[in-house]
Amino acid sequence: MVTVVDLTAIKTAARKAAFARRKQAHERGQGTAGYLSEVLAGYRGVSVAGYMAMRSEIDPAAAMAESAAHGEVGVPVIIGAGQPLKFRQWAPDSVMVSGEFGANIPETGAWMTPEIVIVPLVAFDRKGGRLGYGGGFYDRTLEQLRAIRPTLAIGFAYSDQEAEELPLEPTDQPLDLIVTEYGVIQPAP
Repeated sequence: MVTVVDLTAIKTAARKAAFARRKQAHERGQGTAGYLSEVLAGYRGVSVAGYMAMRSEIDPAAAMAESAAHGEVGVPVIIGAGQPLKFRQWAPDSVMVSGEFGANIPETGAWMTPEIVIVPLVAFDRKGGRLGYGGGFYDRTLEQLRAIRPTLAIGFAYSDQEAEELPLEPTDQPLDLIVTEYGVIQPAP
């Protein structure tokens, strides 16, 4: 039986390895949002939440800008530890300020509720599993959104972030799609 301490250690090791793979992929500079744009084009007018890339995350901004020309786009705002994220409306010309953990957020803007959430991640598997930073923000947020209505969770990552198997918990929310610089992965059940 895996204990909480064991699972924490396993997740820490998995994150460390995934961060190294992501950093290498980012340094190669091959990450584009082309396939993400193609996926989102099929949802014109549907409210979308993306994220402002930081550190070595693959950048969804180009796809977000295209979506903003057709509908509402937001970015996450951390309200507090243990809380779901809230989303503030964003446009390519939004004035951005530094939020929690250094993530850029719009200085002003209305709150919005997305139907599609582009999810940053540290690692993913082909079953739709996602390993995040460990704060649980996206898991709580997706759980809350999905309790209200169907919400599409799209993991956006470098292909190098794929892991064969991830140490997941029952509270981890699954991804509906994974988009990389090389294509779209439909998770296997």
